[in-house]
Formats: sequence, C-alpha cells, structure tokens
Amino acid sequence: MESKNPVFSRSRQQPAGWAGPTPSPDQLQNMYDAPSYATPTRPAYRTMTLDDVVVRGFLTLGVLVVAAAAAWILNVPPMVAVGAAIVALILGLIASFTQSTNPALILAYAAFEGVFLGKISSVFEGQISGIVLQAVLGTAFAFGAVLTVYSLRVIRVTPKLVKFGLAAGIAALGLLLVNMIVGIFADGGLGLRTDSPIGWAFSIVMILIGCFFLLLDFDSIEQGVRQGAPEKFAWQCAFGLTLSLVWIYLEVLRFVSYFTSSD
Repeated sequence: MESKNPVFSRSRQQPAGWAGPTPSPDQLQNMYDAPSYATPTRPAYRTMTLDDVVVRGFLTLGVLVVAAAAAWILNVPPMVAVGAAIVALILGLIASFTQSTNPALILAYAAFEGVFLGKISSVFEGQISGIVLQAVLGTAFAFGAVLTVYSLRVIRVTPKLVKFGLAAGIAALGLLLVNMIVGIFADGGLGLRTDSPIGWAFSIVMILIGCFFLLLDFDSIEQGVRQGAPEKFAWQCAFGLTLSLVWIYLEVLRFVSYFTSSD
C-alpha cells in the first residue's frame, strides 16, 4: 500500500533539477529541532562612554577634596600627612603600572592624596593668605586651556610627541631626585626649588609637563570611547585625570608662592 505521509509524498514529487539525496528520518528530525533563527550576539561587556568618565572623575576628585578638607580642618600632624603621601605614592604606582580599574584602589589613592594636599595647602595658606584659591583657579585655567587646545586639535597627540613628553617627565623627576640628594650636602641643592630664576623656570617646566600628561589623558579617554573599551576603564581614566591635576596644582601652588608676598 502506498504511504500517505505528506513528507514522503512531496519527496517523490521533487523536480528533475534536484540532485541531492532524500533526507533520512534522523536528518529530518535534526532539521526540525534546529532553531529557525540565530540568537543575536551581545557584547560581553558594556562599553565606556564619556559620561562614565565624567561620573567617575567627579567621584575620585570628590573623595580627594573631602579628604583634603578634613585634613585641613582637623589640622593633622605633619607626620600623618607624610605617611599619607607615602601610601598615596605606593597606591598610585600600583594603579599606574598595573593599569588597575579597581575603584577601591583608586578611591583609596584619592583619599590618602587628599590628606597630604589638605595639610600642605593649609601650610601654604598660613604663610600666604589666599594662595590656595589662586592655585585652584590656576589649575582650573590649565585644565580648561588644555581641553580647548585638544578639542580644537591645535596640538595632536602623536607617538613622537608622547615619547618626547615622557622623556621630559622622566628627566624632570630625575632632576628632582638629584636636587634632593645634593640638598643634603648643600643648602638649596641645585636651586630647582628655590625662589630664583632657576626655580621659576623649573616650576614652569613642571607645570607644562603636567599639562602634557593632561593632554595624554584626554587622548586616552577619546581613544577608549572610540574603540569600545570596557566600562571599567573609566576608572583608570579618572585616576589619570586626578594624577595630572594634583601634579599641576602642586606646581602652581609653588610657583605662585614665589611671587606672592606673605603678610
């Protein structure tokens, strides 16, 4: 008796151009079980946006400012401030060399750095009234100027510029170390941190190096957003911005002190 199964009936009515073999029952079952569409793939992580960097930047700077204000109001002893600076240095080196995106590590750095900044700012303010406000305004001006220069593409971040800037930064830190060592044996060391033409010029160079690092931070943020970096990379960007702003603030604070008379 001829089977009335519609599947096998249609298989007998295939056009002459069909050259493939008749599917077996197992193949037909596999075809039936296969999904009719492919599930769209989703990225394994949410990509970083500029808003992520802004939010985490405000959080990191907020922790730093609160810690600085607390250290100023509580008038922490100098040794506590020095200890906080050492801890901040260690945490900063760890975050820098490991490219850490751990928020606890970065916020801890901001807190300890804030204690040190609060104490040193209070010392400068005690000697020269209004100097902290001038340094804050100077840092804000530097930030705005570098952001404008970067946005208008007045200066483009190229591999050659990066190498030159990093070399200048390493050389400046090396000179600071030598100045410190020489200062043990001679008053003022090499004169890099004295109220003199050499000290003024060195402070200007240090401020410019800080602005260069800020330029690198802006480029890193833009490249991260453009290339779809993970959301957590925003913490590393916030850390870089904080580090650069602290550098600029301390150098502006010192530079302003050279030309502001104490009361």
